[in-house]
Amino acid sequence: MKLTITAYSTALFSTWYFIEELGLLLDAGDGITSALLQKSRKIEHVFISHADRDHLTGLLQLNQLNARAGFPKIFYPFHCGSFPAIEAFSKQFDSHVKGTIWTGIAENAHIQIKDNIYVQSIRNHHVRAESHIFKSFGFQVYEIKNKLKSEYLNCNQAEIKALMAEIGKENMTEKIRTNLLTYSGDTPIDDAEKWNNTEILIHEATFLAKEDHDNTNSQRNPHSNLEEVLAMVTQLNIGTLILGHFSSRYSQEQIEGKVKSLCKEFDIKIPVYCVLPGQLHRNILGQMPIYSP
Repeated sequence: MKLTITAYSTALFSTWYFIEELGLLLDAGDGITSALLQKSRKIEHVFISHADRDHLTGLLQLNQLNARAGFPKIFYPFHCGSFPAIEAFSKQFDSHVKGTIWTGIAENAHIQIKDNIYVQSIRNHHVRAESHIFKSFGFQVYEIKNKLKSEYLNCNQAEIKALMAEIGKENMTEKIRTNLLTYSGDTPIDDAEKWNNTEILIHEATFLAKEDHDNTNSQRNPHSNLEEVLAMVTQLNIGTLILGHFSSRYSQEQIEGKVKSLCKEFDIKIPVYCVLPGQLHRNILGQMPIYSP
């Protein structure tokens, strides 16, 4: 499935990713509606990774402009108290947004957003919490299709029709899952397998260098650095990498230069795109990648 992704992501300031074909918004930082204008009306499902302000402050304006009966549907980590507070305030401040549906979800929730298209919540470790407390997620968007089992592939149309009448379609097919897109949210590198086997991986890379990462306040929620992200990618089966959430301390030239040099060093075999600090990227996959093997 071809996806049109519009993105803005600058660490500390604002992060959001809009997948147009799916009417899906991943995170809701500041500036969504002013960037998307009427296209923001296409957003039906919003998944927020965690309650940091740079990932949620666009919600009020988005909801105020686009709320209608049953939409948008907003999903957030169950134990983030900010969202019920925002919901209560918004319904008092703008009475017409009462149709918006706000839902706290746990780890490994599976939410259907379109026919055969689902979003799964994946726990990450950006916000430190006990295993039964849910405060920070990544998300995986996947498609389910029914495929004829191998033993029936050589049957002609008449034989298939007869067998379906005899044993039922459900006994002749198997469900095939395709991971269309996976979004890490803010996260340190931990279990790489959770981001594996996806057509598109959107992963944060706040810091270009490990020493920059090490020099940050250890009490803050942890992030990833570019070198460890690319080292992880060498272990994964993915089709395209989109890097975002870079710190604004870095210039475009610094980011592009470091991405290119590390991709060559790690012998990255897939195209790599970057959501650069302070820049809005419309249809990022329609642009030239920063690195292409």
